[in-house]
Amino acid sequence: MGAVGTAKTAPPAISPLTGEPIKRADAERLAGVLKAFADPARLRLLSLIQSAPEGEVSVSDLTAPLGLSQPTVSHHLRILTEAGLIERDKRGVWAYYRIVPSAIAAIADLLTPPRKRATKKAR
Repeated sequence: MGAVGTAKTAPPAISPLTGEPIKRADAERLAGVLKAFADPARLRLLSLIQSAPEGEVSVSDLTAPLGLSQPTVSHHLRILTEAGLIERDKRGVWAYYRIVPSAIAAIADLLTPPRKRATKKAR
């Protein structure tokens, strides 16, 4: 599994669905990353970034579709960045954000029961 999030929020290598008990520290890290998903505005941000024709957007591209102020959008983007779900690229005065596909895939893999995961990969 690729690195997802910071050392504080990176999900554990073991899924809570493997049938083995997940360690407390691993559960706390995974919960930190999942918290980033647990907000409607952040889910919309991920969707807007993912669907952008160039694959990346600036804050100014996101305020109108969300109907939120620039500081609020920046706050949500910071949370998603700290969780390792998106990357930030600073160019001059502008910052551009893009999805980290491996991070999203790693989370999906952790939440897919092992039997379903084996079936999905066999296809």
